[in-house]
Amino acid sequence: MKKILFVLFAIVFSIGSINAQTTEDSVKAVMNKLFEGMKNSDPSLVIASFGDSAVLQTIATSKDGKTAVRNVKVSDFAAQVSKAAKGALDERIEFETVKIDANLAIAWTPYKFYYNGQFSHCGVNSFQLVRFNGVWKIQYLIDTRRHQGCE
Repeated sequence: MKKILFVLFAIVFSIGSINAQTTEDSVKAVMNKLFEGMKNSDPSLVIASFGDSAVLQTIATSKDGKTAVRNVKVSDFAAQVSKAAKGALDERIEFETVKIDANLAIAWTPYKFYYNGQFSHCGVNSFQLVRFNGVWKIQYLIDTRRHQGCE
């Protein structure tokens, strides 16, 4: 009887782990699609990664040291991507944290950005994703950018 309970518990636990892994992988896939679109200068991949009312922001520091938040339209960002040479925009991310609850996911992804093969800057992306009709989309993205402390 104990063996049967143990086997049943192991099966239930493994099914839950597989489902969680699949969901996390599908969340990561959306972010990977965004960066694939950037690297391939493909605005359609970029646009497809975002929800219809998505918000893009970047935290910038002015020359006099003041912090500002800049808003960017998804369509403007996609247009910039389309103008880049294929392979010019190479953002390399690490998935440090991914959390999921129902139709909401967050991801914290440190990155290093290379332009035409040369290191440009580093920072962190903070993503919030929403699952619309079973499909994950980026709803909110804010990032930092810096040139130092990029080890």
